[in-house]
Amino acid sequence: MTEIAPGLSTGTGLTRSAARETVWGVWALLKPRVMSLVIFTGFVGMAIAPGSLDGGLMVVAILCIAAGAGGAGALNMWYDRDIDAIMGRTSRRPIPAGLVSPRAALAVGLALSAISVSVMGLVVNWVAAGLLALTIAFYILVYTVWLKRRTPQNIVVGGAAGALPPMIGWAAVTGDVSIASFSLFLIIFFWTPPHFWALALYRNDDYVRAGIPMMPAVAGRAATIRRMVVYAAALVPLSVLPVIVGIAGIGYGAMALLLALAYLGVAVDLWRNPDDARAKRAFGFSILYLMGVFVALIVDAAFVM
Repeated sequence: MTEIAPGLSTGTGLTRSAARETVWGVWALLKPRVMSLVIFTGFVGMAIAPGSLDGGLMVVAILCIAAGAGGAGALNMWYDRDIDAIMGRTSRRPIPAGLVSPRAALAVGLALSAISVSVMGLVVNWVAAGLLALTIAFYILVYTVWLKRRTPQNIVVGGAAGALPPMIGWAAVTGDVSIASFSLFLIIFFWTPPHFWALALYRNDDYVRAGIPMMPAVAGRAATIRRMVVYAAALVPLSVLPVIVGIAGIGYGAMALLLALAYLGVAVDLWRNPDDARAKRAFGFSILYLMGVFVALIVDAAFVM
């Protein structure tokens, strides 16, 4: 059989290699690493919420959260395809790499977003569906379209989208929004700016080249790190807020406090020694902090039960 183009052959269309690349491209379009964090925090919201959810409904709720996150990721990549092609960190994403067309990315994003919200509402409840719709809309319309290219406060405000999944999980079980679930929102909301600013510190050239006003490019390195220390300090009391509102016990409180103090220590170390190596360390530890806090919530809930 004669090949007519790299990755294509007469009679059969895509070769296996090209088909694998296409499948990988569609999967990467959904931002699977971000999706996994969204699924995890959403699951924690379900796991610690009062009451219970049928196993089948829990699976549906998790799949809807995953699909909603994937749809939002695809829409984000569709809108940001111009700057993704400029930045070294994102230049190999599916659209600039030519694995997925912009039209296909838009179709996937819209379809997953609509299906996830509809199924969540029809099968689980409409409070959770409403929060899921708010998350997708906030991430795309408020963060991606409005704030990201206009203000260094982009991630400060836009981080609300990433903080909503545990509230969605909670609402899937309880059918409501409460101070308790809002305490989980606050932890992620205050965690998001220093997490992304650490990345922006050692990827600053990328953001400058793409014209994105991330905090280091606008306020400078020193001012950004000072803000990171302030946010890390705020996470110390916020990390134990679930104990205060009654959804976690002292075991969780002790672990969360240790993690928050350690994160603050990493931020202070970066303030004293503002180099890229410590910025990367702060970025990595921020992920460890958030995972640790939410794992501690599940362990605490299981122990109390």
